[in-house]
Amino acid sequence: MKKFTFRGGVHPYEGKELTAELPLKTLEPGRELAFLVSQHIGAPAVPSVKKGDHVLAGQLLAEAGGFVSARVFSSVSGTVKGIEKRRSAKGDLVDAVIVENDGLYEHVSYDPLPGMEKYIEAYDTPHGTGWEAIQNVSPRSAGEVLDLVRPDEVLSKLSGEQVLSRIREAGVVGMGGAGFPAHVKYAPSDPDKIDYILINGSECEPYVTCDYRLLCDRPGELIAGLKAILKLFGHVQGVFCIEDNKPRAIETLQEALRTEETIFVAPCRTKYPEGAERSLIKAITRRDVNSKMLPADAGCIVVNVSTAYAVFEAVYLGKPDFMRIMTVSGDAAASPGNFLVPTGMYYSDVIQGAGGFRQIPEKLISGGPMMGFAQGSIEGVVTKTSSALTAFTHDLVSRIQETPCINCGRCVDACPAHLVPSHLAEMARTNRLDEFTDNYGMECVNCGSCSWSCPAKRPLAALIFQGRQTVLDRKRNARK
Repeated sequence: MKKFTFRGGVHPYEGKELTAELPLKTLEPGRELAFLVSQHIGAPAVPSVKKGDHVLAGQLLAEAGGFVSARVFSSVSGTVKGIEKRRSAKGDLVDAVIVENDGLYEHVSYDPLPGMEKYIEAYDTPHGTGWEAIQNVSPRSAGEVLDLVRPDEVLSKLSGEQVLSRIREAGVVGMGGAGFPAHVKYAPSDPDKIDYILINGSECEPYVTCDYRLLCDRPGELIAGLKAILKLFGHVQGVFCIEDNKPRAIETLQEALRTEETIFVAPCRTKYPEGAERSLIKAITRRDVNSKMLPADAGCIVVNVSTAYAVFEAVYLGKPDFMRIMTVSGDAAASPGNFLVPTGMYYSDVIQGAGGFRQIPEKLISGGPMMGFAQGSIEGVVTKTSSALTAFTHDLVSRIQETPCINCGRCVDACPAHLVPSHLAEMARTNRLDEFTDNYGMECVNCGSCSWSCPAKRPLAALIFQGRQTVLDRKRNARK
């Protein structure tokens, strides 16, 4: 079997055996939730509610604040307590709509497409009292779902503009981390040049298995979601890109797609950062993407697995984007697993609902250990792009003793962008920004492969990141 791959990359300890095969569970939200108005790239959403308003689950809390922006919805019913500052995963303070959960979980009425009646009857659990009563997390086969949904038949009644409108109205964003508004990403300037829709199921980040659970437990919905995206373009191929350390997911999708002519599965060689957009596009299509390009410029649209599921719910069921699956893992987690979590939930409530810590962690990361963000507290909040909380009993990074570079070249071999990280890090450290730019420092994808592979334990990725941010700040200031 052909395995798709790219040059460079590393093989960190995966840690996925802790959670990969554990059944999905739901987490009940706490008494207060905070919905950040900036859960995406672009302009913050503008609050459309005020203190004292009663809201329902699925109700709009904040309208998109511009073309590149996304709507924000409540995941619970309750009372708006006000607009206050809350800290994002990256550490900055962001406006948030604070909602006091009334525990009733009353929902707005959704707008499913004609033809979805059998699916809703089978899987869309009727509203009731209590969080468990309205969440259906049991696995289902692709065949059962596709027989009930019949995506080709249902979508035949919609135009591409209507599909895109339903995605926009639901506030769907890229849920792999970047948070780019989906309705903008799926409307490139020249849609006729798009020939690949890549469903990114690589999930190369260590310890994180939320996308794997979707691939195994919701394959039919993912296929239907991909078909909705294909509706937006002409003659395109849909590709499920899955690393070969996930054989069950590969076999599940291959079996479900055996009669499809325009959708196939591309098994990828397990290697970090296979899931980075540029690495994935290179692996599948052999096309290059640089920092001045978008994936669309290479004829590709890359869609995270969780995003594809959100597209399914938005297009077929009319449901807004206010839930996601998160992995809670690491050696400090008492009960690692994958959990269905409402957006707006505080990390402290997620941790408590997931069983707490078996030992107070020295390091808590929002995301995984390679590209996640270290947290100074447990008071962050879940957003559409929250994939994981990873807790470690020991902060190994803080114990590292840096030694001088020995010019071994391992960082060069590991870099998927074909850079010389050791030199770029030194240029950034000494503020030689013109030289940094001339040596393609802005092409770094922040994957951290260089730091991981460095025997001298130099903080190469952090230095290069700082250099890139300084260059970007200088450009922004020059435009003022």
